[in-house]
Amino acid sequence: MKLTVAFLLVSATLTTLASGVTSNTESDAPIVDLGYASYQGSFDPSTNVTNFLGVRYAAAPLGDLRFRAPQSPANVPGVQQANTEPPECFQASSGLSPTNPFSNQTLAKRQGREQTEDCLFLNVAIPGSTIPTGEFPVIVWIHGGGYLGGDASDFHGSDLINEAKGGVVVVTIQYRLGVFGFLAGKQVKQNGALNAGLLDQHFALQWVNTHISKFGGLNSKVTIWGESAGAGSVLQQALYSEVVAQTNCASSSNPLNCLRSVDANTLEALNTNINSAGFFGLFTFVPVVDGEFITQRATEALKQGKVNGQALLAVTNTNEGLIFVNQTANQNTTFYAEQLFPNFGIQQDRETARQYAGLGSQLNQINLIQGESIFICPTYYLLNAFSGRSFKGEFAVPPATHAMDIQYYFPTGFTSSPFQNADFQKAFSQSFLAFAISLDPNSKFDRTNITPRWNKYSAGNTEMVFNSTNDGSAADIHTISTNRALLERCSFWESVGQLTGQ
Repeated sequence: MKLTVAFLLVSATLTTLASGVTSNTESDAPIVDLGYASYQGSFDPSTNVTNFLGVRYAAAPLGDLRFRAPQSPANVPGVQQANTEPPECFQASSGLSPTNPFSNQTLAKRQGREQTEDCLFLNVAIPGSTIPTGEFPVIVWIHGGGYLGGDASDFHGSDLINEAKGGVVVVTIQYRLGVFGFLAGKQVKQNGALNAGLLDQHFALQWVNTHISKFGGLNSKVTIWGESAGAGSVLQQALYSEVVAQTNCASSSNPLNCLRSVDANTLEALNTNINSAGFFGLFTFVPVVDGEFITQRATEALKQGKVNGQALLAVTNTNEGLIFVNQTANQNTTFYAEQLFPNFGIQQDRETARQYAGLGSQLNQINLIQGESIFICPTYYLLNAFSGRSFKGEFAVPPATHAMDIQYYFPTGFTSSPFQNADFQKAFSQSFLAFAISLDPNSKFDRTNITPRWNKYSAGNTEMVFNSTNDGSAADIHTISTNRALLERCSFWESVGQLTGQ
């Protein structure tokens, strides 16, 4: 699921893999004074983009700052060279267990990239070799990875700048992941911050609001663009006790302070082990309703129209659920619903099976249950909340699995896309960028873009399908109306939101 939301002011967050950037440092590259530190970028003549890599936006969340809300960075004298990709936050894998809670698919760790607890950095990319004199629309990219993987370095701002013909400024951010960013528990709430990773995102957006004008960006025209970020979990309050036990902090008079003193590598080993022990394809450390930053379940807020933004562009992939389901396991829909959502009773398990009966094999039904309940249906709740202000798309190039589309708008950071077609590449990526620039994917800045007229979703539940022809020889981009049976299944998932945690 991809969410592209344009905000008048950066005042809220939505959460909504390969080689790094190599930049050519030049002595006359621009320097930006942020008040607490000055950063000198590096101009890359191959892309005609200046990158400011590894800009610190928050203090290192170490020691007593572990499990707390982000704090302002300390003042640093002199000019910092922003020409090296930042270290990524500690990573972990998705669950491998065939049952919930606690076969073999992983969110693979990338080799050779430094991982550290001190990871609250962002990258800024600007067109050209000098700070733009105009005020450019801003794109803030929030990486996916189930709240336990991903980083800023895999997503090169130069890709978006060049696809937008030099018409945007791009910010890619990092935030704490897994146990470091999403440890829940009563003691954390009392003497720390639940959802620290989300607070990092929010802090980074506040940084954009304050500082992006110094890079030539317009802080009143910011588009937040995010991908994936995983599913919900009903295991949060059990997790704190598990973390305390596995770090030998159970006997401490103050377990939370004990956790803050635990070596980060020990905590990362625990992070990996607990996540791997979770239900296959799901993510263990995720956001929770904390009563402060997140005050209610998402489905409730969306029903009430509590959204902060001018417009929404949402794109889902046809087969979102497939990679999160063990394709070799022998299970039926009733049992899968029971394992996926432990708060379900037999009535909800059976109703789930009834909703998906007749939709192919048991495995295909399970793939649909995973994809629709977690990714696709929540997208329609968002679309309805942005009624009259939203556009819906579907990425359908086979196999159209989760995250397969990323390589079409960040082509330099990934291996070659399976469908090599210039018309498709341009149409798909420029739809996002046209929206970021003008809040309307129809406002094309490239007349060779073949995307047909894209009506708002509210006009007949219209969706734009981005596909290839059956023989793979050409782009096939066309509009459809959302399948009514899908919307009925989504109504079911919305009705049980309290039990699924959505």
